[in-house]
Amino acid sequence: MKTTEIEQPAQWFVFFKDQLLLKAEHTANGENRYSIPCGTHPPVTPAPGCKIHEVTLPDGGQVKAFALGQPVSETGEWIMTGLRASYDCLPLADYQAAGKAFQILYWDEHSRFCPVCGTPMEQHTPIMKKCPACGNEMYPPVSTAIIVLIRKGEEILLVHARNFRGTFHGLVAGFLEAGETLEQCVHREVMEETGLRVKNITYFGSQPWPYPSGLMVGFIADYESGEIKLQDDELSSGAFYSKDNLPEIPRKLSIARKLIDWWIENG
Repeated sequence: MKTTEIEQPAQWFVFFKDQLLLKAEHTANGENRYSIPCGTHPPVTPAPGCKIHEVTLPDGGQVKAFALGQPVSETGEWIMTGLRASYDCLPLADYQAAGKAFQILYWDEHSRFCPVCGTPMEQHTPIMKKCPACGNEMYPPVSTAIIVLIRKGEEILLVHARNFRGTFHGLVAGFLEAGETLEQCVHREVMEETGLRVKNITYFGSQPWPYPSGLMVGFIADYESGEIKLQDDELSSGAFYSKDNLPEIPRKLSIARKLIDWWIENG
């Protein structure tokens, strides 16, 4: 007797641009809870020809993702929220999975044609496309950036970048350049942005940063010499702050906040 294979339920990460579809649940006490849709079928109908991606997570689990041509209207059952904002209403594992799903969709949208010869690319694996004409292969790119907490006695350097949303102050950060080590990037970015020299650079940790496809590598360093001279086109303010006079600092989702919280507890 022939048996029919039943598809297992999966989480569905559905995006319109950077807006993520969430399922709303109303609790008995009147609170709203939100979750990633889960089931054997898409929560909303994909457009004709839409590609549904199988996304493998770092723990080996698999989820599905696709992009919408227009947002889903908000109802009592569904809302759409920005990927950053989803951090506040999803379990950390789901937020991180949403980040990877978004990076795969972004890569798919930005790798439709071969950059060598212009031929439409063909997808061969979930994370590899190959040009049928010249054989060029493309994988989801990851842009590496450093971020560094600089200590000076009982103070740390906090800066406000011109591209920050709001008034919060964060840490010096910048993208790795070709041919650099991560430590060389720390020295260069700190000098370029603040005019300071640092020493005793030590690794802290890293964090995928899906805005749209980055990896933030965190470091701790000590002030060595120099006076603050801000790179005017990048930073609007910067100074050393003690624990009792901190300005507004980054939200909990970022490695910048993890570095600052570590310093508050251990510095």
